[in-house]
Amino acid sequence: MAPTPRITPHSAFQTLPLVDIRGLFSANAADRVDTATALGHAATQAGFLYVTGHGIDPQIIQRLKQRTAAYFAQPLEQKMQDYIGLSSNHSGYVPEGEEQFVEGSIDHKEAFDVGFDYLPTQGRRPMLGANRWPSLPGFKDDIKAYYDAVFSLSLTLFRGFALALGLPENAISQWVKQPPSQLRLIHYPFSPDAPADRPGIGAHTDYECFTILLPTAPGLEVLNGAGHWIDVPLVDGAFVINIGDMMEVLSNGTYVATAHRVRKVAEERYSFPMFCACDYDTVIEPIAQLLDPATPSRYGPVACGDHLYAQTLQTFRYLKQRVASGELSLPDGAKGLSSYGHAALAEEV
Repeated sequence: MAPTPRITPHSAFQTLPLVDIRGLFSANAADRVDTATALGHAATQAGFLYVTGHGIDPQIIQRLKQRTAAYFAQPLEQKMQDYIGLSSNHSGYVPEGEEQFVEGSIDHKEAFDVGFDYLPTQGRRPMLGANRWPSLPGFKDDIKAYYDAVFSLSLTLFRGFALALGLPENAISQWVKQPPSQLRLIHYPFSPDAPADRPGIGAHTDYECFTILLPTAPGLEVLNGAGHWIDVPLVDGAFVINIGDMMEVLSNGTYVATAHRVRKVAEERYSFPMFCACDYDTVIEPIAQLLDPATPSRYGPVACGDHLYAQTLQTFRYLKQRVASGELSLPDGAKGLSSYGHAALAEEV
């Protein structure tokens, strides 16, 4: 029996909405509110959108792509010197097959993970600390320049989403000082002989508040409100933004995390998602100003860093092995993978 399409709060969109966010940088409060309203409408309708007018220097983006291609062109044994399992804060090289979102299915990609680069020795956490940078000349400088630029953009978007919810601009960004926000440099090799349904990355929702994605080729698909997978083509000069688990909770379900996947790629593909989170010890729960007797809380509280850590422990092979051996354990109250994005959905039958 074929599965019944899920009923989701998203529209049956066929293309992603596009929002020019230049107004969020305006000194005029009315301009910021107008742009935030458009941002919030797109997030409500699809949970995925394109944004233009972000102001990030194209040269920073170009250097990011060049350094990433040079890094992944190295021999595997060289890259494995930077293996993520050697780090203390989950940063470094991720070989193909290390991640597993769907049991029994391997994601055919490799990656390099970069965090906030928290340098002090005090206050470190399992997902927050100093990055494990490779020795490749120029890599750290150019990748960190992009990280810093997109991190600044994330603060602007946090303010925009707050305004869209009718909240003060700093209602969420006040909790974003030293977050475990992660930038991933992802390489999907092209294999013409691969089966058409071979996953680049399996269907999932993102754990954090939202993701700022820069792809170099098609391959991304998102699940619309009718239960259909929709292609996400490239739009010149645009980032793709999608809602994650934590923004779903903060907004009390006004925004819902959207499932997405990467199918067989038709060409070599690089992807640069920046996963934007709140500070590690932030308690994520519906924002009080959004609640009233007619709209009660739909979510229990979850610690930001513990949620990220729990999801990561259940995804990466080296961490799964440490959990299985008893070296590590899941945080109290840890949720399973893809626990959000389904609160308002009917399960497949």
